[in-house]
Amino acid sequence: MGIFNFLKKKKADQQAQPEVEQQEQKLEKKLFRTRGKFKEGLLNFVLGGKKIDAELLEELESQLIMADLGVSATESIMESIKSRVSRAELSDSDALKQALRDELVELIRPVEAPLEIPDMDSPFVILVIGVNGSGKTTTIGKLAKQLTDGGKSVMLAAGDTFRAAAVEQLQTWGERNEVPVVAQGSGADSASVIFDALQSAKARNIDVLIADTAGRLHTQDGLMDELQKVKRVLGKLDAEAPHETLIVLDGGTGQNALSQAETFHKVMQLDGMVVTKLDGTAKGGIVFAIADKLGIPLRFIGVGEKVEDLRVFEADEFVEALLAG
Repeated sequence: MGIFNFLKKKKADQQAQPEVEQQEQKLEKKLFRTRGKFKEGLLNFVLGGKKIDAELLEELESQLIMADLGVSATESIMESIKSRVSRAELSDSDALKQALRDELVELIRPVEAPLEIPDMDSPFVILVIGVNGSGKTTTIGKLAKQLTDGGKSVMLAAGDTFRAAAVEQLQTWGERNEVPVVAQGSGADSASVIFDALQSAKARNIDVLIADTAGRLHTQDGLMDELQKVKRVLGKLDAEAPHETLIVLDGGTGQNALSQAETFHKVMQLDGMVVTKLDGTAKGGIVFAIADKLGIPLRFIGVGEKVEDLRVFEADEFVEALLAG
């Protein structure tokens, strides 16, 4: 069973919970900071049936940029909206609001691509990368739990040997989720740890191996060399591994998250992304900027501390959470 299928079932089960619990699960509640920025900036000035004119469109463009969508994504949206205005398709600001909703969904829908774990003879290897503080190790722990809940056997590889705390943190997640963790302690060679983990996963017929990696700054050449070494070493055991190179980005860092994704993508050819900490930031608009600039599948968003707060990304749901009401 793929991640998307069993998470959809979990989501449906949550929606069947009592009303108070349902309210806690609503994405708009989780995204209240970014939602506030969109509501106060993007929407308030277009309410009330205002006439669409050059001044209103200029203000909309400014608000989009201030909502962290970035210049490129903003220009793309505005070009489409101005075209619709010129064709007299938008009569007032209420129609403009709907058009904005449509444009935002269209911008991020191409990156709506849930991670699926196929049935295969060897372990499906997920190599998780990203800078320190992005929520990388916590994301691994949550993903491992969701996979085991979905019936997959999971093993973790403590490849972030640069920090002893990272190894210990991953071991704690392993104990909590009752999944094995392969580790060699601080200072060990990361590629060696992950190589050993894949050998062990193969011998034990594990379905999914999730490997953590060092999270130093993306501008450090040593880190990038190490990641490339990990990829080469995995290829000696399985020519297709890693099957998913997944970057974890802290949504609260705004445009810096985009810079990180660009740098890592050039070196590692990313397969997917996770944008975390969206519940505690007003910079959630960066999701649109990253989608527009890179087009890399956005597998999950992180909107809280609970395991279920690592959510499969859905474009319509995300935009609705920001603009509803």
